[in-house]
Amino acid sequence: MAALGRRWPVRLLVSLRGLPARRALQDATPPRDVLLFEHERGRFFTVLGLFCAGQGVFWASLAVAAVARPPVPARPPDVEFPDHSRLDVRSALWRYGLALGCGAIGALVLGAGLLFSLRSVRSVMLRAGGQQVTLTTHAPFGLGAHFTVPLNQVSCMAHRGEVPAMLPLKVKGRRFYFLLDKTGHFPNTKLFDNTVGAYRNL
Repeated sequence: MAALGRRWPVRLLVSLRGLPARRALQDATPPRDVLLFEHERGRFFTVLGLFCAGQGVFWASLAVAAVARPPVPARPPDVEFPDHSRLDVRSALWRYGLALGCGAIGALVLGAGLLFSLRSVRSVMLRAGGQQVTLTTHAPFGLGAHFTVPLNQVSCMAHRGEVPAMLPLKVKGRRFYFLLDKTGHFPNTKLFDNTVGAYRNL
């Protein structure tokens, strides 16, 4: 009887210690979809898309104008002109170099705007059961694009309190980080830190 009386407080202490872990596990497996992050900036990405498209058209037109050969003036038949072959070669090299530079600048602006739009996260939704998560990005012109991946394939590379502006999120099988703006809304910070905000070795 004395031994049983001693074991009872020990079992009670062990069961009480396991309560926080069980509660955290239950919190991480919600019975319905839970919104973890939201940041609506559709107008900004619409303006960004228009700006990048305008820059692409502008630099492309400059490249085409640089490649286009200038009109050759008419030569009178009784006047002899010196040979300008070397000048023509230099002019062609300069024109093609300028066209290449303009095209590279336009492609860089378009690529940077496209990549930033596709990697800027609009919302993060933890699906019912806590095994999958849906990420919605702003996409070009703020049209939005979403995909669903298993939770164990998502890793947060820094804690919310460690970064000043952007929270980098890594998704297995996808290049570049997804960016969560800290000025956005985190409806459930504790659940976010235990699920999407946790670091995983991918």
